[in-house]
Amino acid sequence: MQLAGSCHCGAVHFTVVSHTPYPFMRCYCSICRKTAGGGGYAINIMGDARTLKVRGRANVAIYRARVDAAGGKRRTRSPGQRHFCSKCASALWIADPRWPEWVYPFASAIDTPLPKPADDVEMMLKFAVPWADVPTGRHHVHFDEYPVESIADWHSKRRLTVD
Repeated sequence: MQLAGSCHCGAVHFTVVSHTPYPFMRCYCSICRKTAGGGGYAINIMGDARTLKVRGRANVAIYRARVDAAGGKRRTRSPGQRHFCSKCASALWIADPRWPEWVYPFASAIDTPLPKPADDVEMMLKFAVPWADVPTGRHHVHFDEYPVESIADWHSKRRLTVD
């Protein structure tokens, strides 16, 4: 499925092909919350990095968050690259050299109508702020940190992978 996305001011437009377009996973970590999550979380989907086409790339800036290093004694720069519009600060996508075949657009930047998932994953809840409204119930699975099931596995298990 081809997805089209953009920033709020229109300086950046992008397209990417996604076989896993359901926006089911909400991340409550402090990085997502502070850089993209007005509701206390951010939602990423997954696309094929080879298909990413960007118009207005000169307006794209990259932020690499500081994270605790192994052992927690010092902070280091994350390899994850959060791309955003340098004019309006809209969060656009994440890329990470550890997984060069993928790009993770923020669902909030996608202009193409996305399919609504039947259930949701609420992850990184150990970092959630007390005011965040974390949904509960049988259609919401909770994880303190990362779930074992990947975005691709979640879609495949539910037969929701698309062309």
